[in-house]
Amino acid sequence: MLSFVDLDRSLGLVPGRVVTQLSRVDTGRGREELFRNQLPGLLTDLALRARIASITASSALEGVVVTDEVRAAAIIEGKAPVLRTRSEQEFAGYRSALDYLFAEHWRPLNVGLLLHLHRELFAQTKLPGGTFKESDNLVVDRSPDGSVEVRFVPVPAANTEYFTAELIDRYGEAGAEGRHHPVLLVGLFVLDLLTIHPFTDGNGRVVRALTNALLDDAGYKVGRYVSLEQLIAESADDYYAALLASTHGWHEREHDVWPWLSYFAGILAQAYQTFEQRAASHRSAATKQDRVRDYVVKHAPQIFKIADVRLALPGISDPTIRLALEQLKKEGVVNPGGRGRSAVWVKASAAPDPT
Repeated sequence: MLSFVDLDRSLGLVPGRVVTQLSRVDTGRGREELFRNQLPGLLTDLALRARIASITASSALEGVVVTDEVRAAAIIEGKAPVLRTRSEQEFAGYRSALDYLFAEHWRPLNVGLLLHLHRELFAQTKLPGGTFKESDNLVVDRSPDGSVEVRFVPVPAANTEYFTAELIDRYGEAGAEGRHHPVLLVGLFVLDLLTIHPFTDGNGRVVRALTNALLDDAGYKVGRYVSLEQLIAESADDYYAALLASTHGWHEREHDVWPWLSYFAGILAQAYQTFEQRAASHRSAATKQDRVRDYVVKHAPQIFKIADVRLALPGISDPTIRLALEQLKKEGVVNPGGRGRSAVWVKASAAPDPT
C-alpha cells in the first residue's frame, strides 16, 4: 500500500533499463494480437502447457512438489479421485485458484477475491483458508544447517485488512488515472501485497496467481500462453533478491521500488520473447508443410516417394514432409502404398481400387 501513497515519488524517474524492458513488453503485446488471430490452434496448445507449468512451478517455489509426473498431470486435469498427501491437496488447490482467475467472472479486484483465492488454495486440506493472518508473521530464510535469518517484518496482523483494502483502492485509482504504465502499477501491487504478507501461509502462490489475472486485465495476456511462474522459478534467486532489495525501508516509505520493478518488467519481456519464438517456430513449420502440400497436390507425379519431395523441396526435413503427408492422408488426398524401400505415396485419383 505504501508504494502507492506518492506515486510520483515511487515512479517519478523510470530507469533506462526499465524503459527498454517496457518497450519490449508493449511491442510483444502488439504482436500477441496478431498471433492470436492467425494461430488459434497453437494458442490452445500453449495455454494447456502454460497451465501445467504454472501450477507445477508456483507450487514448487513453496516446496509443494508432486514428483510423479503422471500423477501430477492427473491432479491438474482433475482426474485424481483421491488426493493422497498435503502437497497433492495444495497442488489441486492452486489449480482451482488459477482456473478461477482465468474465468471472466473474477472481477472486480477486492478483498473478497483475495480471501476466495486463499480459500481455494487450501480447500482440499485441513488447514483454514480464506482468512487473514491472526498473528504477526515474519519472512525468513532457512539455511540447510537449520539456522533462520529474518528477511523482512510484514505488516502486523491487526493492520492487515486495512492495508490490503487500502492497497486495492489505491491500485484501482492509479489505474483509472492512467498516468503510469500499467505494468509498473501491477508490479507495485505485487510488491506491496507480498510485503503486507496477509496470510499465515500461501502468500506467494496467491499473489503469483493474481499477477496473471491483473496483467491479463490490463491487456497483457501472455501469461495465458507462457508460464510466468515457471520463468520466476527458473530465476528464483533473482526473484527473491529483487523483492528483498525493494522492501528495505518499506515501512518508512524510503524503499527503492526499481530493483523489483526491473526484475518484474524483465520477466514479462522474457515471456513475450518466448511466446514470439514459439509462435514463429510454429508458423515456420506450418509454412513448410504448406509448401509440401502445394507440391504434392499440384506438381508431384501420381505415385511418388518421400525422396521425390525432398529433392523438389530442399531444406524441408523428412519429419515435416511426413507430417504434411499424414495430414493429406487424413483428408483423403493421398494414400500410402508399399513398405520399406518400396514405400510410395499415391494420389487419391490414381489410388488402386480396393476391390
